[in-house]
Amino acid sequence: MIKSMTEKKVKKIIEEIYPKIEKYYGFSKFQECTPYIETHKNIYEKYSGEDGAQGDEDGCHAEYCSVMNEITIYYPNMKSKKMIVETLIHEYIHYLQSPTWFKRYYNMGHDYVTHPYEIEATSYEKDYKLFI
Repeated sequence: MIKSMTEKKVKKIIEEIYPKIEKYYGFSKFQECTPYIETHKNIYEKYSGEDGAQGDEDGCHAEYCSVMNEITIYYPNMKSKKMIVETLIHEYIHYLQSPTWFKRYYNMGHDYVTHPYEIEATSYEKDYKLFI
């Protein structure tokens, strides 16, 4: 089993790589600035505010919130520098996409696997080689 990375290590990699991702992909026409990056232990601790909160989605790697214009990285689920970079790229692509259409595709019946924006974001993950 591959060990999780510490929050400190994940933050160090984000600080090194994220400015390169911002410069390479540019700015969204849907937001005022590039996203803020947060790290949390898991999605339950983030939204409940309770230390040690757990649930079925503890395996979540990251998420982008267009309302807050923030990317959250769930650091215990990061297993390597490559994974962190792929995750940052994936979520940054969501920042570049239309929030209205993101929601609309789900309302049309798409799920994570068939959602056109998820497919697009995943396709950009291979760009990790540009930043490592």
